[in-house]
Amino acid sequence: MSLQVEKLEKNMAKLTIQVSAEELEKALEGAYRKNKNKISIPGFRKGKAPRKMIEQIYGREVFYEDAANELIPGAYDKALEECEEQIVSSPKIEVTQIEAGKPFVFTAEVALKPEVTLGKYKGVKVDKIDTDVTEEEVDAEINKERESNARTLTVEDRPVKDGDMTVIDFEGFVDGVAFEGGKGENYPLTIGSGAFIPGFEQALIGAGIGEEKEVNVTFPEDYHESTLAGKPAVFKCTVKEIKEKELPALDDEFAGEVSEFETMAEYREDVKKKLSDKKAADAKSAKEDAAIEAVIAEAQMEIPDAMLETQQRQMVDEFAQRMRSQGLSMDQYMQFTGMNMDQMMDQVKPQALKRIQSRLVLEAVAAAEKIEASEEDFEDEVKVMGEAYQMEPDKVKELLGENGKKQVMEDICVKKAVEFIVENAKETKPAKTRAKKEKAEEETSEEA
Repeated sequence: MSLQVEKLEKNMAKLTIQVSAEELEKALEGAYRKNKNKISIPGFRKGKAPRKMIEQIYGREVFYEDAANELIPGAYDKALEECEEQIVSSPKIEVTQIEAGKPFVFTAEVALKPEVTLGKYKGVKVDKIDTDVTEEEVDAEINKERESNARTLTVEDRPVKDGDMTVIDFEGFVDGVAFEGGKGENYPLTIGSGAFIPGFEQALIGAGIGEEKEVNVTFPEDYHESTLAGKPAVFKCTVKEIKEKELPALDDEFAGEVSEFETMAEYREDVKKKLSDKKAADAKSAKEDAAIEAVIAEAQMEIPDAMLETQQRQMVDEFAQRMRSQGLSMDQYMQFTGMNMDQMMDQVKPQALKRIQSRLVLEAVAAAEKIEASEEDFEDEVKVMGEAYQMEPDKVKELLGENGKKQVMEDICVKKAVEFIVENAKETKPAKTRAKKEKAEEETSEEA
C-alpha cells in the first residue's frame, strides 16, 4: 500500500491510497467465492460456474464493488497509521481506479485538526455567581417536599376554589353555535394551572358540584385555531367532582417522615446545606463554561465543515443510544416528535461547534503551559473508571490498550487545562449588579 497526502483549503486534505494489483486480485477472488452461489449460468449448477465465465456474461466489473468494499477499510486504517497528519473527520471515499491486473486506487477526503492561535487565556474575566442560600429558597424546597406528601381529599360541602382539582363537563359555543373540539366530558382540570384559555378557570371559582355555569371568555388573538382567534365564546360547564390537597403540618413529625432527622430545625439545616452544595457545584460548572467561552472568543481557529459534521453525527448517535436504552428507537422518536435526521443534525450543530472549539483551545492551553499527565494521574483515573464500571483496574487497562491509555492521558491534560484557566480567571460582579451599585452610590451622593 502507498499513500500520498495533498493538503487542500480550509484544513482539508485528500489522501490518495494505492493497493497492489495482487491484493486487488485476492479481493476479486474473494468476491467471486462469496457471490458464486447466488449467480445462475446456463449449463452450470449454482455455485459451479467459473469466475471467467461469470465475468464474460455479466462484465468484468461484476465483482468490483464487493472487492472495493473489502479492501477500503483495511487500506484506509493502514493509511491512518502512516499519515503524519491528525485526521478529525470521517472520510469521503471515491474510487479512482479499479481494474483487474492494475493497482486499486481510491481517495479519502478528510478534515485535518485545525491549528489554534491562542489569545488571552490567563486572567479572563468571568461573572461572580452568588451562592448564598436565602430562607425563601429553603422554604420553597421544603414546600416541594410538602406538596409531594400531600393527601388528596374529596370535597362535597363547598364550591370550587383556587387550587382545587376538578372534573368537569363542558361545551363551547361561538355566536350560539357549538364548535369542533369545544366539548369535553369528565375532563380533569386544576384551577389555576393555566391549562385553559385565560379567564376560564377563574370563572369556575364559586361553582358547586352538579351546578351548570356559563363561562364567558375570549380566545386570544394568537390562538392556534385561526377560526376561533380573537372571538368571544360561551362555555356551558358542569362541575362533577372537587378535590383538594391537604398539606402536612411543618412540624417535627413531618421532618421525621421525609428525612433522617427528628426535628424540623435539623431537617431545615440539611435542606439549606444541600442547596448550598448544589449552588456551589452549579457555580463551579458555570465559571468553567464562562472561562472557556472567554478563551474561545480570544482564540483563532478555522473549523472544517467535515469535522463539524462528524461531531454532529457522533452526538446524534449518542442520543440514539440513550433512546435505545430507554426502549425507544430513533425512528419512533422522530415519528413522535415530527423531526427528521437533517433537523436533528441542525439542532445539535451549535453544541457540536462549542464542543470542538472547547477541546481545541484546551489542548492548545495544555501545550502552551506544558501541562502533562503522570502515570499516577493515569492510575487514579483508571481507579475511578474501575469503580464506575465495577471492574478491577488491571481489567480496565487491558480493555483500554495503548490507544485507550493515550486518549485517557490526553483527557487528563484537558481537565488540568480547565483547572488552570479557572484558577487564573478573574471574577467580576455581573453588569446588572455593578449598575445597581453605581446607581445606589449616585443616589447617596445626591442626598449628601
